[in-house]
Amino acid sequence: MALIRFYKPALYRKDMDAVLQTMVDEKIGPGERKKEFLRVFSIFLGKTDGVALRSYLDAISAALIASDVHEGDGVLISVLSPKIYLEAFRRLGVKAIIVDTDDYGLMSAEDAAKHLDEVRAILYFEPVCQMPSSYDPIKALGLPVIVDVSESLGSKFEDESGSYISAGSGADIVISAFEEDGVISTGGGAAAVSSDEEYIERLKKYASLGAPYTDLPDMNAALGIVQLSKIDTLLARRFEIYRMYQQAQLKSDAVLFGSASPLFTANGFGFSVVVNTRPDDAIAFASKYSVSCRRTFTGSVGYRYQDKYDRFPHAIAPITRAISFPLYPFLSKADLESVQRVISHIS
Repeated sequence: MALIRFYKPALYRKDMDAVLQTMVDEKIGPGERKKEFLRVFSIFLGKTDGVALRSYLDAISAALIASDVHEGDGVLISVLSPKIYLEAFRRLGVKAIIVDTDDYGLMSAEDAAKHLDEVRAILYFEPVCQMPSSYDPIKALGLPVIVDVSESLGSKFEDESGSYISAGSGADIVISAFEEDGVISTGGGAAAVSSDEEYIERLKKYASLGAPYTDLPDMNAALGIVQLSKIDTLLARRFEIYRMYQQAQLKSDAVLFGSASPLFTANGFGFSVVVNTRPDDAIAFASKYSVSCRRTFTGSVGYRYQDKYDRFPHAIAPITRAISFPLYPFLSKADLESVQRVISHIS
């Protein structure tokens, strides 16, 4: 029996019709659809404007430059951040100041505060749906904050007043990738948006230097526009599945990665648990039931630091023992039952 696919983009036939229409219009390069996608995406995040680019790497670089980061400066990142950050830093001549996470996999503000004399900005990665219940501790550090919502786009936390704060709402600049496994996928590409006119001006200046070769093509943007038009439905379905998995996890000995707060609404980008057994054994167990399963943080900055428990005491367990399961809207009832069965028996 074939393994359940680990991820599948939430693309419907009408989504492809939007791309086809772009081709029929003979305007597949950067143009009006790129502008419309950027406008809708900015509104969704509660931001004003920014840039839509062809690559995640470009968006990271644009955000760093817009934050007035220069060669030789340091930038704070968490140890669970993706390794692509290091490539952006290398290209800009920037130093990575790597800090531990809190109990929920997010950058530790306490650890970050120890390095303020070494850094110019904060690049705050939100892994596997997670976001803070408040951005105040990070904002209080007094540095430009770039929040990466590539894996948290659409997550939200209910506050004491009953209102919601959303992923990226506390950022000076928000960046997001739109790869195949994303909640929103344009088949590649990324965006960087802000509500601060100075940041927006700097972002656009960066984009203009490589335009049109660094701009998101209309063909990709058309796909993103359609997906954003149904984002509430997609997020609701993903969260429904996330809750199913969470109920299954409560029957197991594994620990949920991230927040279990009833005030937290996960975007369902993925579902990860920290196992007590060897991750490879857990993955092999899942495969017996046709469930694909992967180690969560093999692509993280911290994967090379698995022996640095004294330096990253909170992050080492996820780095070494977190595994992720398939989560996307197209999973069938039978697939969901198989995944839940495996999660409930993971140790």
